[in-house]
Amino acid sequence: MRRRKRTGRVYGRYLAAIFIWLLLITGLAHMVTREEGGFGGTDTESRLDVPDGKLPEPTSGSSIRVLLMTTGYSGEIHSEVRVSSDAGLRVSCGGESIEWNRADTYQILPDDARFQKGNIRVEPLEEGGQMRLESIERGCGTPSYAGTLELRAVSGGMAVINELPVETYLCGVVPSEMPASYELEALKAQAVCARSYAFRQMTSYGYPEYEAHVNDSTDFQVYNNSERQENSTRAVAETEGQVVRYKGEIATTYYYSTSCGRTTSLEAWGTDPGDSGGYLQSVEVRGDSGDYEKDLPWYRWTAQVPVQTLSALVSANTGVSVGTLSSVEVTKRGPGDVALQIVASGDAGSVTVDTENKIRGALGGSGYTITKNDGSTSQSTALLPSAFFTIEKSGDTFVISGGGFGHGIGMSQNGANEMAKQGADYREILQMFYKDVEIS
Repeated sequence: MRRRKRTGRVYGRYLAAIFIWLLLITGLAHMVTREEGGFGGTDTESRLDVPDGKLPEPTSGSSIRVLLMTTGYSGEIHSEVRVSSDAGLRVSCGGESIEWNRADTYQILPDDARFQKGNIRVEPLEEGGQMRLESIERGCGTPSYAGTLELRAVSGGMAVINELPVETYLCGVVPSEMPASYELEALKAQAVCARSYAFRQMTSYGYPEYEAHVNDSTDFQVYNNSERQENSTRAVAETEGQVVRYKGEIATTYYYSTSCGRTTSLEAWGTDPGDSGGYLQSVEVRGDSGDYEKDLPWYRWTAQVPVQTLSALVSANTGVSVGTLSSVEVTKRGPGDVALQIVASGDAGSVTVDTENKIRGALGGSGYTITKNDGSTSQSTALLPSAFFTIEKSGDTFVISGGGFGHGIGMSQNGANEMAKQGADYREILQMFYKDVEIS
């Protein structure tokens, strides 16, 4: 749930759009990194910013509006929409509608004359029916959607918004964020986290121009990347309407893949937790027999990175030419012993990097191998697995020894599953990771 994320503030989005436009016209390429390797193809980092509370607090009967991204979550604008349903379709616009009673694919293009009358809405003829959106692909192949698909003509194509009940939405989020094979109590904890996060976002529009609360990518929560699963749906149903509250307010329930045995606080993102973030404290993820995740692959990991490789990566990732690195030091740590600041020094200069995400980005990139707790290996990606690490130079190699996978704030999903295996229920899991909260 990662700092590339959009905020709900209108002006922030417009400034970001102008910045990207300037990069494009000057021919520059900027790759926005996202943390990979978690569930459903992602490791989710929640947005740090929370909405402004302009809309009424939602309930389990509320509808959420989800902007559907293109294939690979690469953009917002669709060049075509192809949709089908075994139940048949109703296509409406401007007070008029047609029925498409066949399973054949129905195509809509940006130059459709009906857009002159307003937005086009597509829904299944039968209540509870599903629509296959054949013009995009997800991890599960061709995704299916409940509710309504709303198409809006925009510059360059169409925006597609899926409007549906929030509880139905969660049935597409939970299996995309946590494997359905996990323990039911862990899935229930994930369902409550996902609902709390969704409700928090539904107090404002993340995309006011489309009246959409969220999109379906790691910018918010991954939705419909995996098919709905019986256990995940059961977890949603058995926790219907339940959210995490702190001091009476719905909490923003950040979560991530795997802990190193400890979590951290919002200080890792350079944010003062203040009174509102007091539930996000550093806790030990351990029981009577030790750390819950001690036998899992990402609990501990090591990378041996050649000096020249890390020198090139640091220079490229930070935009500061440091030359050949002589040292990389962790100069500040935060709760849980997470790295909050590093200084990388070379024969051409030095650079200081603050906050866990930027530190992981500075030391990440392709070109080296990571050895995990179980002896298996993984190739390095855009982000270092976590900011819980030490780093030392040994001859012509930097040795990075770390633990955990993800930002380390809030609930460890694998930690939740291990707790459930040992008999913890979802309330116990949530109240361990989020301090002084109520599940209501």
